[in-house]
Amino acid sequence: MRIIGHRGARGEAPENTLGGFQYIQDIGIRAVEFDVRQLKDNALIIMHDDNFVRTTGQQKHLYECSHDELRPYNHAVKWSEWNRVEPTPLLNQTLKVIHNFDHIEVEVKEVASEAAAEKLTLELQQQLKGFEHSAIITSFDTKIHAALQQQKSQFKRGLLIENDIKHKAIDQALELGCCQIGWMNELADQDIIKATQAAKLNISVWTVNDVERAKELRDLGVQGLITDFPKLMLQQL
Repeated sequence: MRIIGHRGARGEAPENTLGGFQYIQDIGIRAVEFDVRQLKDNALIIMHDDNFVRTTGQQKHLYECSHDELRPYNHAVKWSEWNRVEPTPLLNQTLKVIHNFDHIEVEVKEVASEAAAEKLTLELQQQLKGFEHSAIITSFDTKIHAALQQQKSQFKRGLLIENDIKHKAIDQALELGCCQIGWMNELADQDIIKATQAAKLNISVWTVNDVERAKELRDLGVQGLITDFPKLMLQQL
């Protein structure tokens, strides 16, 4: 079972930051999950929320910014022991840090329209060139999957599930041409894991921070464990 750092390693380093990605590189992890959004100037950036308030303490909506306006927002401001400023990284900056990773889950956040999905996915695939062996594009948003399907994308894809539709989700993932389902931890019981495996879909489970639960999922044959605490999991599993 692969240990995958959630938003870098958000329990051990500032989330979705270059410092966080370097941190998991330094502890020997070579698998990561992070979030991608597209700004008004089309730049692709790494950030989970659409507002800066939770991670930087500043009330500013992300989509009001262009990429050259990101520097004032420090995502390490709440980490008193972190000795560097962590601005919002661009995707291409992040890929330089994790160029040697074996597994990269690129979660595309929900977009407003099919046109936005098409624009984002075209730019995403352009920037991910050279990472076809390691990158898998994931999303809850079926508009993103449909756009990639229409574009005949060469990148692997995973459907993310956080609501209790379970077996319907497996059919949906197959219809969308996905090779993986990312199950929310609370949904990933033994029956749904077996059903997903029977459909020949790989499985990542998120977010798993309990070591005993991680061992249970390992024994059930799950491929990916997405965790806020990759160093802890590396030591215990």
